[in-house]
Amino acid sequence: MSAWVNITIDGRAVRAAAGSTVLDAARQLGLRIPTLCFLAGVKENHPSCMCCVVRIGNDGRLVPSCSTRVTEGMAVASEADDVRAARKAALELLFSDHLGDCVSVCQRVCPARLQIPEVIRLVASGDMRAAIALVKENVVLPGTMGLICRAPCEMGCRRRQYDGAVAIQTIEREVAEQDRRAEVRYVPGRAPSTGKRVAIVGAGATGLSAAFHLLRRGHAVTVFDDHPEPGGHLRYGVGEELPKGVLDADIDTIRAIGMEFRGGERLGRDMGLEALREGFNATILAVGLMRRTDPAALGVAATDRMVRVDATSLQTDTPGVFAGGTCIRSAWDPARSIGDGHALAECVDAFLAGRPHRISPKEFTSTIPKLTPEEYRQLGRGANSELAVRDLITEAERAAGRCCHCDCRAANDCRLRVFAELYDVDPRGFAGDRRRPFSVVRQPGGVIFEPGKCISCGICVEIASGAQEPLGLTFIGRGFDVRVGVPLDAGLDEGLQKVGEECVRHCPTGALAFEDDARTRAVRATTHIGS
Repeated sequence: MSAWVNITIDGRAVRAAAGSTVLDAARQLGLRIPTLCFLAGVKENHPSCMCCVVRIGNDGRLVPSCSTRVTEGMAVASEADDVRAARKAALELLFSDHLGDCVSVCQRVCPARLQIPEVIRLVASGDMRAAIALVKENVVLPGTMGLICRAPCEMGCRRRQYDGAVAIQTIEREVAEQDRRAEVRYVPGRAPSTGKRVAIVGAGATGLSAAFHLLRRGHAVTVFDDHPEPGGHLRYGVGEELPKGVLDADIDTIRAIGMEFRGGERLGRDMGLEALREGFNATILAVGLMRRTDPAALGVAATDRMVRVDATSLQTDTPGVFAGGTCIRSAWDPARSIGDGHALAECVDAFLAGRPHRISPKEFTSTIPKLTPEEYRQLGRGANSELAVRDLITEAERAAGRCCHCDCRAANDCRLRVFAELYDVDPRGFAGDRRRPFSVVRQPGGVIFEPGKCISCGICVEIASGAQEPLGLTFIGRGFDVRVGVPLDAGLDEGLQKVGEECVRHCPTGALAFEDDARTRAVRATTHIGS
């Protein structure tokens, strides 16, 4: 009997070892078939998630690739429409019973893309320097936003429905104020020069945000504005609620990265759009509400039609010219304007690099439905309660101490989420009445378990069994009500005395994690998502 067999996958020939699986053969070809309940050397040949299905032959038969053995002459379809549809349906069925926020609601609704939960945890730990650095990664004007942002994040805070939202804006304001008063302020790094030059017309929140992100990508940026100082509506329209010293400190950071500002120069009066196109590799129009209805302010003749903008790329119908912010949108909101500038920078950066780009939809996330009072209490137990007794605590630390950590500890490498994005999954595709309550099983300083995120893949059960844990883990119940638990109603610490770290490392959804986020990331970083 030959030690090898020849098969084809999507028309590509592969020589596979006899007795190996279709999944093994696909990986030889570099094909990415989604797997959730499979772990090489630990859990094989008894699939449960059915996300790895392929079609054998032309009879429409779908089988799990992780347990189907190769045979001579086998013809496998892995990327056919019916196969992908079946995988998508399997993933959506898993989400129908999935209970967890991939991304916290507060972060999801922040137009400025502030990584709110991570900033809060850094503040709670007392690492203000790291918090400042993380804030300045995305929020171009943190001191300004700490004072005038309309705080949609606090409206989205899960704790708001229970006993009041976490004071996120207070945290951002105090972080920015500490940086402003520091002897040496934090200045984000900049990539090596690309040799490309970008002109930005308008020095309001959108224009400054676009400048910041383009500078960080290594492009040279010149910002034009008809006012003598940058800031736009922030400087000349907001009023006394925004001290000029705070705004100036924020703008100084952008100057320190390399922004050139040319005030008192108005497009259509002091220079034309064609001159900018000749002198720069790309041009951004961010002239704001006060100028957008004036054709001359956009550098076009009064008899010309107004500039049209592609909403998916922010490119105008003039090559190399982009527009965004309140130049194309009626309502002014400071956080959204900063987000608009970030999106403009991404579009222009792609244009300068010659690669296709479209504004990305919001990142994929599943969402916990409305919680009951008891479930809010469960969530609240994840707050940094020890901060309440620390001496000399700051207002920001007190606020941070109320954060419930409702974002997923494994959001960045959750295989369920990764494959959901690849297969355009609707997490509510099979949504019905919620069958299980939200809960978190904790042991101080150790592994935590979120049953709502568990897909009953059985990997942790097999790991514990292989290590001969005294109690280990097992499946409890039958059918749709099956769940993973510790035998004899023992605690999680009793069930995972030896291999808690291994179970955290290989959990496909982050249902098992460490209370300490850094430890979770360090452990999970050693496992490849495709394993």
